[in-house]
Amino acid sequence: MFVTGRLPLLLALGAAPVVLLSLAGVNAGLTALGWMLLCLAAATLDVVAAGDPRRLRVERRLPRRALRDQSVPTQVLLTNEGARRVHGRLRDAWQPTAGSPAERAPIDVPAGERRAIAITLLPRRRGELGSDAVVVRSLGPLGIAGRQTRIDAPGRLRVLPPFTARRHLPSRLARLRELDGNTSVQVRGQGTEFDSLREYVRGDDVRAIDWRATARAGSTMLRTWRPERDRHVVIVIDSGRTAAGRVGDGVRLDAAMEAALLLAALATRAGDHVHLVLFDRVVRARVTRVDGPALLPAMIDAMAPVEAQLIDTDWDAAFAQVRMLTGHPSLVVLLTAHDEPLAARGFLAALPALTRRTRVLVATATDADPEEPPLRDADDVYARAAVERARRDADRVGGAIRRAGGESLVASAEELPPLVADRYLALKAAGRL
Repeated sequence: MFVTGRLPLLLALGAAPVVLLSLAGVNAGLTALGWMLLCLAAATLDVVAAGDPRRLRVERRLPRRALRDQSVPTQVLLTNEGARRVHGRLRDAWQPTAGSPAERAPIDVPAGERRAIAITLLPRRRGELGSDAVVVRSLGPLGIAGRQTRIDAPGRLRVLPPFTARRHLPSRLARLRELDGNTSVQVRGQGTEFDSLREYVRGDDVRAIDWRATARAGSTMLRTWRPERDRHVVIVIDSGRTAAGRVGDGVRLDAAMEAALLLAALATRAGDHVHLVLFDRVVRARVTRVDGPALLPAMIDAMAPVEAQLIDTDWDAAFAQVRMLTGHPSLVVLLTAHDEPLAARGFLAALPALTRRTRVLVATATDADPEEPPLRDADDVYARAAVERARRDADRVGGAIRRAGGESLVASAEELPPLVADRYLALKAAGRL
């Protein structure tokens, strides 16, 4: 049972008659008690006359998956199996991050009929969201009181990473087509594959002239090259405690996922094999032996439920996972954060064992460079010193990564995905991948 705002309003309306009757010599206490009992009786009758919400059968219509920060239309289907009309309000029990409307949805379901209630969600968090029940309030004919019940109606929605870095993909694919020989631009680098022969034109690299083909054809012939295919690219996303740090408008783990998706989309178009593992002390998600159009959906689905764990990452075990994914990776991309020398000691100690076998990129998402605060008081001096200390620590770790044989990439959450993609293309162009 519940009461509405009409009940206290009805009680307040009885104040005037009570005062008038008391001036006429009638006992005011008995009059007030009588009025309260009359209002209570009206509320009880209203509850009895209300439709029974327990006779509602609830079904859901909602997609299994949706993108974060995008509207998700859902429906709650109510079938009234009772003998009375159910008129009132419905509240769906989604958690706040699902973006469910704050106001309760109005319902009016005649006996023996079914109605669909539209509820639009706007999920603000990646992962698994759920609603276990709906709460229905059925009003009586007077609108004073009614019946309330909770009806089990489980629903689940997997919210996927939005892949906002997709906007960088067309320009990188155009550069990849240039490298692949589909345009007039031809590249040559150590490790590239022979593609075809064509006639020499002024400005071409004379070192690419094929003298045997020139002798046979009677004109100067040039070899053209394309980047090697079937390389193995392993992406490791650190899901340990550093992944929970805030960068930009989100957390570092989300920025790492955006960089991984853009790199994977580019690498699979280039004909390379992409492997993904999210790791801290155990494997949180893994995608391997998936190529072509199925790769990105598989990666997005695997990433969606993973959250940062407040534990230190075991890098020896993480690199063992890399060796399990493929015996001879051509490129390993580590998406992590090591901007403090003390916290990076375990990572730096394990890194040389990996760089001896393959090329390694260590990519870190950070906040955009802050503006140096003006020096007005002691607090400003400490703030500027903290900014400078953070920069120096990051530079020290980056230098240690380079000395260990890796390559360090540091950028803001927005700039990191295209930076990683550009470095991949540069390695392709140079024939080093």
